[in-house]
Formats: sequence, C-alpha cells, structure tokens
Amino acid sequence: MSAETMNQDLTPEDRRRAWWILAVNTFAFTICFAAWMMYGVLITFLVNNGVYDWGPKEMGWLIGIPVLTGAIFRLPLGIATDKWGGRIVFGVLLLFCALPMYVTGYCDGYWQFFAAGLGFGFCGTSFAVGIAYTSIWFPKHLQGTALGIFGAGNAGAALTSFGAPTVLNWLTENGQNIEGWRYLPKIYAAMLAATGVVFLFTTTTRLPAGSATKTMSQRLEPLHHVRVWRFGLYYFFVFGGFVALAQWLVPYYVNAYSTTVVLAGMLATCNSLPSGVIRAFGGWLSDKFGARTVMYWVLGSSLVCCILLIVPQMDIRSPGSGIMAKAPGTVTAVTDNQIVVETATGDQRAYEVNQKVGDLVSEDERSTGVLVLPRSMSWQEPVVETGQTVANKELLARGVTQIFFQANIWIFTALSLILGAVMGIGKAAVYKHIPDYFPNDVGVVGGIVGVLGGLGGFVCPVIFGYLLNATGLWTSCWMFFAVLVAVCLIWMHLVIQRMLKAEAPVLSRQIESSQVELTINQ
Repeated sequence: MSAETMNQDLTPEDRRRAWWILAVNTFAFTICFAAWMMYGVLITFLVNNGVYDWGPKEMGWLIGIPVLTGAIFRLPLGIATDKWGGRIVFGVLLLFCALPMYVTGYCDGYWQFFAAGLGFGFCGTSFAVGIAYTSIWFPKHLQGTALGIFGAGNAGAALTSFGAPTVLNWLTENGQNIEGWRYLPKIYAAMLAATGVVFLFTTTTRLPAGSATKTMSQRLEPLHHVRVWRFGLYYFFVFGGFVALAQWLVPYYVNAYSTTVVLAGMLATCNSLPSGVIRAFGGWLSDKFGARTVMYWVLGSSLVCCILLIVPQMDIRSPGSGIMAKAPGTVTAVTDNQIVVETATGDQRAYEVNQKVGDLVSEDERSTGVLVLPRSMSWQEPVVETGQTVANKELLARGVTQIFFQANIWIFTALSLILGAVMGIGKAAVYKHIPDYFPNDVGVVGGIVGVLGGLGGFVCPVIFGYLLNATGLWTSCWMFFAVLVAVCLIWMHLVIQRMLKAEAPVLSRQIESSQVELTINQ
C-alpha cells in the first residue's frame, strides 16, 4: 500500500489490523526496553553483594555498553526495516537478542559480561524498527497518536527498575543463594524469544512506497538535510536526557540528599515512569495542535525547570553590612552590643552592634528537609580592641550574613517529575515531525534521530561526571541541560522565522509592520 493510499481513510479491516500491529509493536518494544536496561539493576546487585569487585569505572562501562550498542545500530536497523519490513526485522531482532541475553546467565568475568552486553544491547535498536513499522499503518492525521502510544514502551525501563530487584531477591533467596541471579537473564531471554515468535506469526509485512527499488545512496539521501540533525538534537535531550537521568538520579539523591539507595530509586522513578507513560498523550497533542507548537512548550517548560533545578543546596557565610568609624579617635569600650570611640575633641561616639541571636536553622529542620524558601540572618562582630586608635572610616565591626537553602527534596522531585513528563511529550513530538517531512524514509530518518538520542543516553552521564568533578556541584547537570535546551529552542525559533519569511513573505512583513505600528502608538 502506498503512502498516498495510507493518507486516505482506513477501511474497517485495515483499521483493525493497524491497531493490532500497534499493540504487538508496543508490547515488543516494552519487552526490549526492559531487557535493554537490565544491566543497570543486575551489575549493581552483583557488585553490592560482593560477587564481583568492580569499581565505578568498570560498572559504568558495563551498564553503558548496551545503551551504546542500541544507539549506534539504530540507523542500519531502520534502513533494514524500510527495505524488508518491520515484521521480519523486528521478529528476527527479538530472537537474536534472546541468545546473548541467555548467555549472560553463564558469564563469569568482566569481558564476558562486556561481550554479552554488546549482544543484547541490540534490544535498543527496536525503537527505530518499531517507529518505521508503525508509521506506515496509519494515516497522517493519526501518526502522532500511534507513534506516541508505541513510544510508551519506554516504560519498560521503569518495569525493570521496579521488578528486577524483587525478582533477584526471590531468585537468590534474599542473598542466601547468590548464584540464583543467573536465572534473571534467562527469564528475560525467554520473554524476548516468546515475543519474537508471537511477532512473526501474528503480524503482516508492509513496505513504504518504492522501498524495494531504492539504492543505498537513495536511502541515505535524507541525511543530507540539516533538519534531520536538528530533530536529532531535540531527541538527544528528550530521550538521551531521559535515559541519562534514569541512571544519574539515584547517585544524585544519595549524595545530595543523603537518602537510602531504595528511596533514591523510588524517587528517581518519578522522573522515568511518567516520561514513558505520557508519551502517548504527547502524540495526541502533536496530532491536535501540531508538533512544532508542542515542541515550543516542551523546550520552554524544560528550560524553566532546569533553571529552577540549577540552584544547589547551600549553607553560605558571607560578608555583610559592617560598622565603620565616622571620625578618628580611640576605642574606649567594646561590648557585645556596643563600641565606644573617643574622638580628638573629647566626644564619646557610641556605635550599636547588631548581635547574633539564636541559630538560623535548627538541627531538626536540617534533618527533616521540610524547608522550602531560603533563610538568612545578619549580625556584626567587633574587630577592634579597647585602647586601639582608629582612623576615619576604619572598620569597627565586620558584618556577617548567613544564608541557608535546603533545595527541598520534595520540590526537587516535583520539578524532576514535571521535567520527565515534558520529556515524554517531547519524544512523541519529535517523531511526529519525521513522517510529516519524510513519509517514505521514516526508517532511515527515525534511525539516525534514534542514534543521536541513544548517544545522549550514553554521553550525558559521562558529561555529568566531568562537570561534577570540575565544579563540585551536583546541580551542574541541570546547567548543561539548560544550555542544551536553550540552543534547541533558539535554533528552532530561528528556523521557523526563516521558513515564515520564505513561505509567506507578505504575511511576515505585515506582522512585523503591525508590531512596529503598535509599538509606536503605545
């Protein structure tokens, strides 16, 4: 069926088949995404229980290597989907990934785990396959909703975060039979294999118009468009940032707020779970209001959240307003609340000293973490002694200002939740652009956009680590995101303004003239 035909209304039979394909696609993607994120739980469990003595560097590579594989191979798998169809590519992918996942249960050493992660990391390519396969079953006015529903399979990450630790405890009898962990990869392998079989036997092959006769250079031609790379930058943030925060927020909470690992995991899920689930809503919004409008709101809201999250938890002692001598003389008395200076004419000048009264924050308030707004206190401390000669405008008492800002953990979590939800909407909006601009090249364009997004999930934690080492601030990750979002927002706005002037120059001049006239008349 051609792209032109698909833009017409679906017959009842086509409609039933399209929604069935979407359901199977979404389920398969959820299983793949859950398997893709498995190492984050498994490697941490093995190290915490002393099975392997790997440091943070080794753990980081093992956890990140499936993410890297799933990112860089999205493009070739997207091209393969355009050429052979999603039924064959997705079905074979599921069966293939089941093999290295099963072998993971027999690994015993760093490089064995490394190689196995490279293998089942192909689960991450399922997104490019599913996007291309889903889009050709729906007309243009429903593609945003359909792709949003499919993308909700990101929630597989939350399923692994919630379920895998419980399953590991059950398999290992709460650590008594530690070798029981080896059954976890086998369970994931069984789910992948079973899903692959169901996929191959219950779906139908459909190819984009003209796909069978395209050469490789023709398939890669869309990559010459700067628009594709701009979409990739958006996805670097909304998807790459989502994957990065899923890994980064746990140590963030533990270090910045001194929470337990269990509580940190629960709070971190507040960011990742809505980002996956709300993606379907983002697709509906993109269909109703347009992907470009939605992206304006996504990037604007993200920028506000990141700016608010930049402010770190802090306890600052800073110079404040002090007391200076108004005339030269000799200090005759110094008390906690007064300094007396005898001038050359024999006059006694008394300077009132503002004393420190009480504590700015009690220990209970510090430990409970309930403070919302910053607190400050100022006082003065004498710096002269009795009998000391002072000059005009010499400092008699220095000012001290103390500021305490707790960066309330619940407000932080609420902002993180909002940011996660906005990212989920943004993921759907980015992919709504692709079938609009490249209806017959969704596989290759979706593949390269997915590559850049997946690389964001791999690269961002590394960047966060370097920024943390350089600044000593955990909030430096939000600084990076704020800059990234600002670049995306400015770039998008400039492109839209240029498009408006190119496509509707008369309207553009009328708008600008109206704005000028309005300014003059005010």
